[in-house]
Amino acid sequence: MTNVTLIDTTVRDGNQSNWGATGLDTGMMLQIAPVMERVGFESIDFTTSTHMAVAVRFKKEDPWERLRLFREATPNTPLSFLTTGMRFISWEVASEELMEFAFRLVVNNGIRRFAVMDPMNNVPSMLRMADLTRKAGGEQIVAALTFTLSPLHDDAYFADAAGKLAGSGKFEKLYLKDPGGLVTPDRARTLIPALTKVLGNVPLEFHSHCTIGLAPFSYLEAADQGCPCLHTSAGWAAGGTGQPGMKMTISNLRDLGHTVDVDDDAVAEMDAYFTSLPKAEGLTQGQPGEFDRAYFRHQMPGGMMGTMKRQLAETKREHLLPQVLEEVERVRAELGYPIMVTPFSQVVGTQAMLNVIGKERYETVPDEVTRFVLGRFGTPAMPMDKEVEARIRDSKRARELEDEPAMASLDELRAKLGKGLSDEEFLLRATMPGEQVDAMKAAGPARRTYDPKTRPTMDLIRELTGRKGLTSVKIEKDDFKLELKGGA
Repeated sequence: MTNVTLIDTTVRDGNQSNWGATGLDTGMMLQIAPVMERVGFESIDFTTSTHMAVAVRFKKEDPWERLRLFREATPNTPLSFLTTGMRFISWEVASEELMEFAFRLVVNNGIRRFAVMDPMNNVPSMLRMADLTRKAGGEQIVAALTFTLSPLHDDAYFADAAGKLAGSGKFEKLYLKDPGGLVTPDRARTLIPALTKVLGNVPLEFHSHCTIGLAPFSYLEAADQGCPCLHTSAGWAAGGTGQPGMKMTISNLRDLGHTVDVDDDAVAEMDAYFTSLPKAEGLTQGQPGEFDRAYFRHQMPGGMMGTMKRQLAETKREHLLPQVLEEVERVRAELGYPIMVTPFSQVVGTQAMLNVIGKERYETVPDEVTRFVLGRFGTPAMPMDKEVEARIRDSKRARELEDEPAMASLDELRAKLGKGLSDEEFLLRATMPGEQVDAMKAAGPARRTYDPKTRPTMDLIRELTGRKGLTSVKIEKDDFKLELKGGA
């Protein structure tokens, strides 16, 4: 039997998959951080550059402050940062100079572990990123090999890539990342042994999603096949399009005879918190999705599926969703079968939607699709459709984008933005709209605590105090009494 450890994904992937990355703020995370420290996680999947941007844009909170405070509250549990290729916050391909600078800052502010993902599973790119993160001070560098389905991506493909990554000596661990929740128990039965055979002494992790209900079963099969580490979430952040629930995964693993060495009281407390919090905040409860075989064809991740549904609803075109998903399959094949993970799920999904609602296919091509075809994100695993590639490459916009100036150097950006900024604020301003950073600065420090029980009372107080003509408010319930009086 296997001794299984856990990586927690609640505050990053659970929050992103089920609550659009906007469900949690700094106070909510800090309130439960000491309990998460007690659980005994191998690591906490904490943030990405995109999540840092969300903190600024939607919460008006400083992501660097959030990272520092959470690190202080969890000193013994490594916090993990997921890379998504050569980009930081902005979708623009970044320079190696900027990436190394950014990684050094996240290390200085509390990140100890890097999960290195390349959206094309390009091994040389992942090796290059491993060097960058190590040079920046990363303690544990983990290769994130992204699962997908295509005529190319069989077990031998993944084993070959895993062998090269492990053989480089640049990674402490490797994790199989399944963003679409497409690894079936049968596939886990062949793929996990194929990976462990070539990994040698490099341990394996498995990360999947409950989008079509397979992940809880595939996790158990992975453990039976010797996978020693699984990624889970707590409370309502689990399920849905997120990871399997921590509490039930632990129970099921132990029922099979596996060992999971965690603090069960802390597990229960954390699970209860991430159940009461979303109830108080009106957030959705993650539930394993019904099995839908169509996902094996379009492979649309949950987050992008939600965005697509919202965009169609806003233009009263919800009825077009089945056509769009069929078009996703066609576009993905024409673009050389990119893996449906950020940013390629957005590239393929957006083009498919435009093809369906437009007068003709590829009548409108977004810049990111053009940049993809021009090779700005690397070379697809399989050849693109020659007619589609030629149509996009020969467009006027493609010629304009080919002449785009290279990203400014750090010195040039410093000169443009001003030299009186801290490194952290400078990086935000170099990769985000300045007015969003201004709003974050004006909002001041984030709150440090949160209690789900106080949410209804605070909502009531805000509602009452916002009414004109009220001179006083008195609230009494059981042993609670609050009285507010206006000035003369």
